[in-house]
Amino acid sequence: MKRLEILHDEAVQQTKQKAMDDLDRFLGSKDTCPSYEEYITNRRHYLEQLWVNIWLNKVTNDVPRKEKKEFLREKDYEVEGVDKKLINKVFRNEMRTYQSFPLLEWLDSEIAPDKSDWNERYVQAKELFIQREEEKKQQELEKDVTERLRKEIDHLVNQHRMTAYLYIRHRIALILMDDFKNGVKYKTIDTFRLEEKLEEQGSFIPEDYSMISDFFQELTGEIHKTTHWDRGYWEYEIYFDKYEQIVFDLTSKIIPELVLNNLSVNLLHQYEVVYNDKLTYKDLKKMLAEPIYSFGDYYIDIIQEEFVADLVNLAEIPFDESVHLEVYERDLANREIRKAEEKAALEQKKQKEKQMLQDIFGREYSPSLSENIQYILHIGETNTGKTHHALRAMKEAKSGLYLSPLRLLALEVFDKLNEEGIPCNLKTGEEEKEMPGAKHISCTVEMFYEKDIFDVVVIDEAQMLADKDRGFSWYKAITQANAKEVHIIGSRNVEPMLLELLGDSNIEVHDYTRDIPLQVESKEFSLKDARKGDAIVCFSRRKVLETASRLQSNGHSVSMIYGSMPPETRKKQMHRFSKGETNIIVATDAIGMGLNLPIRRIVFLETEKFDGTRRRRLNSQEVKQIAGRAGRKGIYNIGKVAFSKDIKIMRKLLEQQDEPVQSFAIGPTNNVFERFQKYYHDLGNFFDLWEKFESPYGTKKASLFEERELYELVRDTEIEAKLNMMDLYGFLHLPFSKKEQELTEQWLHTMFAIVDGTELPEPVIKTKNLEQQEVSYKAVGLHLLFLYRLERKTEAIYWERVREEIADGVHESLNTEISTMTKTCQRCGRALPSDFKFVVCDSCHFSRIRKKRKRYYR
Repeated sequence: MKRLEILHDEAVQQTKQKAMDDLDRFLGSKDTCPSYEEYITNRRHYLEQLWVNIWLNKVTNDVPRKEKKEFLREKDYEVEGVDKKLINKVFRNEMRTYQSFPLLEWLDSEIAPDKSDWNERYVQAKELFIQREEEKKQQELEKDVTERLRKEIDHLVNQHRMTAYLYIRHRIALILMDDFKNGVKYKTIDTFRLEEKLEEQGSFIPEDYSMISDFFQELTGEIHKTTHWDRGYWEYEIYFDKYEQIVFDLTSKIIPELVLNNLSVNLLHQYEVVYNDKLTYKDLKKMLAEPIYSFGDYYIDIIQEEFVADLVNLAEIPFDESVHLEVYERDLANREIRKAEEKAALEQKKQKEKQMLQDIFGREYSPSLSENIQYILHIGETNTGKTHHALRAMKEAKSGLYLSPLRLLALEVFDKLNEEGIPCNLKTGEEEKEMPGAKHISCTVEMFYEKDIFDVVVIDEAQMLADKDRGFSWYKAITQANAKEVHIIGSRNVEPMLLELLGDSNIEVHDYTRDIPLQVESKEFSLKDARKGDAIVCFSRRKVLETASRLQSNGHSVSMIYGSMPPETRKKQMHRFSKGETNIIVATDAIGMGLNLPIRRIVFLETEKFDGTRRRRLNSQEVKQIAGRAGRKGIYNIGKVAFSKDIKIMRKLLEQQDEPVQSFAIGPTNNVFERFQKYYHDLGNFFDLWEKFESPYGTKKASLFEERELYELVRDTEIEAKLNMMDLYGFLHLPFSKKEQELTEQWLHTMFAIVDGTELPEPVIKTKNLEQQEVSYKAVGLHLLFLYRLERKTEAIYWERVREEIADGVHESLNTEISTMTKTCQRCGRALPSDFKFVVCDSCHFSRIRKKRKRYYR
């Protein structure tokens, strides 16, 4: 093995050097020159072991395990699966006899003492020995004086740490007063958000701060580099950062000065004698590095515990140690009293706040049910006729109210009842249609008003109780519906929660099971497998349009449904599929809620969706809700379900029992706002209290995130000044897509027009392409929300017509734009096959790889 030969040469050289060093040490330790034979006799045992120890240590450490095994394998040892320690032991044993080095023979030949050479070697070794002994003695003297110096330094540091703090305290007081006088107060922001411009808020007022730690959180207006998890970041500086550096600079200056001025003269003299040099300020600062760091941390901590008022007063007193010590001791004693007072005041404030929260929110979220109401629960799977049976009871009643989760479903029930000769009004946030003599209303659940009385109220999709933003509308409707009969429609997992909410009321439960079984296909679905009657489900508008384009290019006629599509357009798309004008429908999960279509097979083209926060796998309830739309009695007596991947996992989700709904969402009510106004009159405080309010057991607070984001746009403006709080919240709560910048700007301009008493700005309408038409539809919808809220129904009629025209345009654009929609490379724009999996073409992809390789080999 070549490695062993190299290591052997290295070990021989190392052994020779060690032997010669040992010889020189032996000679130097003798008063008279010994003979070579005396050396060999005295050190034979050491010399005999020297080679073996050096050689074995070197091969054990420097030969890789793989090569050790290879060596042993050649010696017919079994090495596979053998413990590492055992491999090393056997290898060392083999190495003992590998190639010995005759050290004693080498010494005999190398030293073979010539008398003059031997004596000369002795003289040199003796001189070196004496030199080492002198150095050793000097080192011991230095060690002794250094240890005594360190002890005295430690004593002096502890003795004068209060003197140092008093000086630092006074300097900080002076700097603090300068910052109060000349500094600029900025609006608080996240210090990492450097793209956000600082907003000045005037000068500092010392009385606004209790402790120094409070002031230290203010922004200085400067940017500095800091380190988090060993990575450097630039951020806005706060006063803590500035004063921390000041305290450390002062500490590193004052402590060495105090120590140097108080060290004993005798010790300084001894240091000078031993080191042949004076102890300098710079030397002392090095020795004090650790105490300085420790005391710097300590001083910045106790500075933060100081009261601002104490340091403001201190700045007026010239520095005198005895005077400042007296002031500090007095301030310290008063501080404990003030801390106790502040703690008591804080506790009192907490108690008052707790009582206020109880008063404002109180028992608002406990069910208030009438004993005279008959509750009828329609519980079961999707597509089992639950809604049909509930609506039949409503149609037979003298008056009725249908509460829908979607505007489209409200519109569908409105049309259905009027077609059957039962006058019915429509009421959503964006439209109101009144029919002569109507005593029935179809509306979205958010339009429910608890003081209206009906014979029958139907509440659809009650499992939406659990929705974190909209769930409170269902809770309010279920617990405050004013009717002889209240029909509640929901999935099986919401039944326990409904029974708990309704308590001891008169409850009748109707259970529904599918007549049409679901059958999961064992083969993974591909678009080439699409057939008439398929509903292909994906989870984004873009994916719906791309999939529809691919299907149309393959000769299919396609309907489409997605969330941002106008309900009128959605209705026409569904109608075309129901009438057989299209043979396939491509939809998002919007298809899973209340849309009854003649679907042969539900196809999950995707098994994951983005839920607003992250991309995640579908849950059991979502799979069931969507898959349940497959099958139609008398048309498709078996509902088929197909998946593009993860068939086993998705089948399990489809078959498993749902987790019961554990909680329901709650939101602010008029009663809550009325009680809140006894304490405050601005929504800023309301949102803060809503955050602090602890949601009762079994409930989840609505986040109010979007409302708060809108509020920040109008905070401290004439909009907030001129509108009463409940009206302002009503406008904040308008149901529109607040993530779209154009709509948010339209909302803001309209709000200014309302408070200024000018004409409402007309929505911007663009019809160049499908996306513009959809945004324009939403813009008109937002305008209608304002018109109906302001009771301007005459204007609303005109804008409803405009919106219908835009919806017609969307319907037409779906047919024209989808047919021309092609997939292109994001880099070069070249057309790609419709089923191409990647966003760049092969040519661009390989070009990028070649460039990377060139950079690498360069």
